[in-house]
Amino acid sequence: MAETDDPAALDAVERGMVRLRRAMSRQRLGKAAIREHNLLVDLQVLHVTDAIDEGPDRPGQEMSVGLVAARLGVDASRGSRIVAEAVKAGYVRRVASQEDGRRVHLELTDAGREVVEAARRTRRDRFATAMRDWTEAERREFARLLDRFVGPAGD
Repeated sequence: MAETDDPAALDAVERGMVRLRRAMSRQRLGKAAIREHNLLVDLQVLHVTDAIDEGPDRPGQEMSVGLVAARLGVDASRGSRIVAEAVKAGYVRRVASQEDGRRVHLELTDAGREVVEAARRTRRDRFATAMRDWTEAERREFARLLDRFVGPAGD
């Protein structure tokens, strides 16, 4: 661990990240999106659509049940069941892989994209509310620093 001249700053970041995780939890935001947009979707299925919408981690990778399960923090068996629910509900479809016809990858249906967009609107509204008193320059700087903090996608 790198030393810093200001351990209080690291403590403040750590506490802030814990509060942020709680406030922005999938459960809390997912339930808010379902409620605010009258979505007829199970919370776990909503999480599947979000995971698929995020896209692959690297070029050439396809969205698989395993990747969805990893993003949701569940085992492959549970991931398979949740993805099957999303397919049955009409939010996700299985498509033959272009790389290997024996494999399938996952993609969102139009209904799945609508659910994702509703959830994204809810999240953006929450962020806009949290930053309502910030200047545009502060918002841009926060976005820049947050992107730098979390690093490239897939890390």
